[in-house]
Amino acid sequence: MPHPVDLVTRDVNRLIEPVLEEMGFELVDTEYLSEQGKWVLRIYADGEGGITVGDCARISKEISALIEAKDVLQHEYILEVSSPGLNRPLKKERDFQGAVGKKIKVKMLNPVKDRKNFTGYLKAYKNRILYIEMTNELVPLPWQDVKKANLVYEFEN
Repeated sequence: MPHPVDLVTRDVNRLIEPVLEEMGFELVDTEYLSEQGKWVLRIYADGEGGITVGDCARISKEISALIEAKDVLQHEYILEVSSPGLNRPLKKERDFQGAVGKKIKVKMLNPVKDRKNFTGYLKAYKNRILYIEMTNELVPLPWQDVKKANLVYEFEN
């Protein structure tokens, strides 16, 4: 049975994703967690050319009214809308398709080759398999077993 927090994020995603898309933004990730005794609903959104503070404020205004109207959350919470940042999480299949050629970090639910953590270049994403190059070896990782994945920002010299 799913965790109540997962059910809340699922319901919030279903509610706000179409609104974000209509506004020209992409829902990247949603977190619902307790921080210092307060519940925080954190929405990560992005746009074609990035996202500004003004965009975040517009999104926040739009979705907070919707969340309140639909009564999704049963208690007080703080809504935060922000950019996914440099180490953008990879959640959806299209995220992995867009990350081909980039350095990523992946945490698996089940071990692959006796390990759960992988960092390397995503060489391909085909048939729901991530192919990560690590020290001249191509490691296939099944997408459905990915617990967490994100881009690894590389600073240029």
